[in-house]
Amino acid sequence: MNLTDKKILLTGGSSGIGAALAEALHRRGAHVLTCARHLPEPLPDGITFRRCDLSLPAERDALAAWVRDEHPDTAVLINNAAVQRTLDFVGGERAALLQNLAQELAVNLEAPVALTAALLPVLASQPQAAVVNITTGLALAPKKSAPVYCAAKAGLHNFTRALRYQTEAAAPHIRVQEIVPPLVDTRMTAGRGSGKLSPEAVADAVVRAIESGRAETCIGKIRLLKWLLRLAPSAAYRILRNE
Repeated sequence: MNLTDKKILLTGGSSGIGAALAEALHRRGAHVLTCARHLPEPLPDGITFRRCDLSLPAERDALAAWVRDEHPDTAVLINNAAVQRTLDFVGGERAALLQNLAQELAVNLEAPVALTAALLPVLASQPQAAVVNITTGLALAPKKSAPVYCAAKAGLHNFTRALRYQTEAAAPHIRVQEIVPPLVDTRMTAGRGSGKLSPEAVADAVVRAIESGRAETCIGKIRLLKWLLRLAPSAAYRILRNE
């Protein structure tokens, strides 16, 4: 896909991978719309921002209506926004646990599924379109400290594949792509792991993947993880368990 002059809705574009990706897409000549709970200051030039809390259904609906009404030429949806909490189901405080898990499920799984459902007719009206879901290696092999994040991303992984089956049969001009980055040096991963990639490096890889149209793109160490899951799955699970 040639991204020049393509209109793209990117969720979670105010920080981390999303901020770097918004800039990378803008440099490619795309018209970038993005949303976040908190907008950056100052706002980057050439990128359209909208405040939206994706954990709230009413705000998701308002975002989708804004795209349909004011940006009906949108051709690409990139579901990038994510939140990860450390959740202890055994020893954690119940009220906080329930609140945090609800937010994680809403942002990481419900929001991308709901936005895809709401905006697929908009994308379908374009001659070339794409739904791009950013997942994680933890969708394939979970870690102990983030069970809900891992479960939500595993759900998004399988939703992406199933949606691809549907578009391949009924709307082949809509590409459905999954991009799986490794650990990235962002605010969300502060204090976790080592050997992280920069958001800029991952953003460049994501742009190339969208342009290629590949169904699935594994970045960096995720290629090794996929190989290990085929040959020695118990070793892969052991490595990721305490990541």
